Amino acid sequence: MLSVAQRIDNTASFRDMGSDTYARFHYDNDYFTATDYYYTQGYSIEIVNPALRKNPLTKLLVKPKGNPIRYGLALEHFGFTPTTLSSDAILVGDRPFAAGILLKTFSITTDTLRRVRVSSLLSTGMVGPVAFGYEMQAAIHRLINGVEPHGWEHQIRNDAILNYTLTYEKQLYAYQHALSVSANAQAQAGTFVNRVQTGFVVMAGRFDPPFAHSINKRLPLQLYVYAQPLVSLVAYDASLQGGLFNRSSPYVIPANQLMRTPFQANYGAVLRYRKLYLEYYQSWLSREFETGMPHRWGGVKIGLAFHASDQVAN
Repeated sequence: MLSVAQRIDNTASFRDMGSDTYARFHYDNDYFTATDYYYTQGYSIEIVNPALRKNPLTKLLVKPKGNPIRYGLALEHFGFTPTTLSSDAILVGDRPFAAGILLKTFSITTDTLRRVRVSSLLSTGMVGPVAFGYEMQAAIHRLINGVEPHGWEHQIRNDAILNYTLTYEKQLYAYQHALSVSANAQAQAGTFVNRVQTGFVVMAGRFDPPFAHSINKRLPLQLYVYAQPLVSLVAYDASLQGGLFNRSSPYVIPANQLMRTPFQANYGAVLRYRKLYLEYYQSWLSREFETGMPHRWGGVKIGLAFHASDQVAN
């Protein structure tokens, strides 16, 4: 779910945990790519458990009938900054400061016969000072002896986030446990991001096929790499343009300066050993606005599956 403003993706097929009960922690930082601007940091704590089907918000999710489903919740926090943290003035033509905090309710449905995976996600939360973006960045910079960040007083103002994401993945080709090629399409709508996205994923190595039912033939050790090129069509991004309801932000990027079709490339490596999941990846994103620059960042994921049981049927 690599959205333009919400970078953390926890439902993609190449990140399958092989269980309906697991916990996973995700951390992004552009420190991994020796930069310190734009998407500067993000983290997520994710829980998947059959009991979460009782969450009332799951009634709002798209869940194709007749297929196993996983239910999850994730708490996510992220922050964006301009290219410098040393100025107290508004940096016109640069990216606005912005931070958000979200609670994500999601489901993952896999049709093993048609090799199709449908993920739906409802994000609720806030963008603005209430998301404590400055406090988080200042604490981390003090920890690593970095510069004190200036300019957060000009960040995107408080506003509500209510966003819906629907993702469709279809396996195009697979060779045993060694190769998988799939296509994906995604749509997002709401108060924070409005856009559509499409691309494909190539996985190579040794892994349990993410679109097949192989619960009784799981590989104890899995090691593979993946690449995911994506192109988007962007209508609205509150992290650049300000909130949909609160128009009092001191500085935003005008709509006519947005790059409407940014390109993104994600690539990484995954190690799974029995119940343990480890991943490192990097992402490259083209300009999001006319006076902006391309950006790179990296991320790690650490997960633990509590048991390798099948998904819950609806």
